[in-house]
Parts: sequence; C-alpha cells; structure tokens
Amino acid sequence: MSEETPGFDEKPEVPADGTPDEPQAADSAKEEAAPAGDAAAQAVGQEAALLAQLDQARTALSERTADLQRLQAEYQNYRRRVERDRITVKEIAVASLLTELLPTLDDIGRAREHGELVGGFKSVAESLETVAAKMGLQQFGKEGEPFDPTIHEALMHSYAPDVTETTCVAILQPGYRIGERTIRPARVAVAEPQPGAAPKSESAEGDEPSGEDTDAADKG
Repeated sequence: MSEETPGFDEKPEVPADGTPDEPQAADSAKEEAAPAGDAAAQAVGQEAALLAQLDQARTALSERTADLQRLQAEYQNYRRRVERDRITVKEIAVASLLTELLPTLDDIGRAREHGELVGGFKSVAESLETVAAKMGLQQFGKEGEPFDPTIHEALMHSYAPDVTETTCVAILQPGYRIGERTIRPARVAVAEPQPGAAPKSESAEGDEPSGEDTDAADKG
C-alpha cells in the first residue's frame, strides 16, 4: 500500500498569472493616485493664491493711481493759483507806479494843448508816454460820448438843447485804465437835455408843414 502525502501540510502553489498579487497591485495604484491628487489640489491652491495676490495688486495699483491723479490735480491747481497771484501782484505794482505818474502825464497833456511841448521836453514827454503805454496804460474820455458813471466823474453840470441824453461836453481830465481796471475815471463836464424839451425826432416832425398847410399856402 502506497504512502499518501498529506495535502494539508503543503502550501498551495502560486499560480503563474499572479492572482494572489492583485491586492498589492491595487495598493500600489492607490499610492500612485494619491500623490497625483495631492499635486492637483496643490496646483489649484497655488492658482487661487496667485489670483488673490493679483487682485490685491490690482487694488493697490488702483489706489496708488487715484492718489497720483489727486496729487497731480492739486499741483496743477497750486500752479494756477500761484500764477494768478503773481499776475495780480504785478498788476497792482504796475497800477501803483502808473498812478504816481498820472499828474506828470496831465502836465504833459496841458503843455501839448498850449503848444509848449517843444524841444528836448517834447522828446522826454513822448518817451514817457510810450513807456506808460507799453506797461498797459490806456487813456480814455472824449467829448460827445454818453456819460457813464462807472468810468466818468462829473465835475460840472449844465443843460443843452442839442443833446438827447446826459453827455460829456468837455473833458477836464482824461481817464486812465490798465486792461479792464480803471485806475482813474475821466473827469468831465456834462450836459443834460432841457427839462420838458421834446425829443428831436418829435420836434422835427412837428416842424414839418402838413399837406393842408401847404395847400393853403399855395392858394394864398
């Protein structure tokens, strides 16, 4: 009788297709998939962080740009204000100087009216007038112009039948201005229409003979 080998004591042979190794292969796949998932999550996190930093940078840039624009506007306003003040101070200084020269210019004007502006005095006087004009001094005031209380100062008053409104009939002292600024009004004598006098147009129409008067005159 042959001897039987007990099968319970022997280990089963491992098949060639490696079926028992399948759990180990699954574990390896899981281990490989886990780092890949972690890397993707890290990439997403990094992208989100970069986007947040980009938003912060854009916000900071907008704030700095607004600050720069505000500073530039304030600087431009400051420059305009300084330039305006500089021009004003210059105009005041020029006006003060020319105001002191007005009596001399009046003397020159009176000498010219009396024919005394001759020789070297004439050259000096004309040079002074030229310099004053270059500095912006303008003379105004003419006979026959309507009286304007903003630029005229009435020193004499009378009535005249040949005026229809208050009129400057004589310039006692010319006025002077610098640009739009009057530094001395023109001192004038004014004349007003006679009280109760009819306007020239009405009186002229009244003086014209009517057709009936003309016919009567022709018959006479």
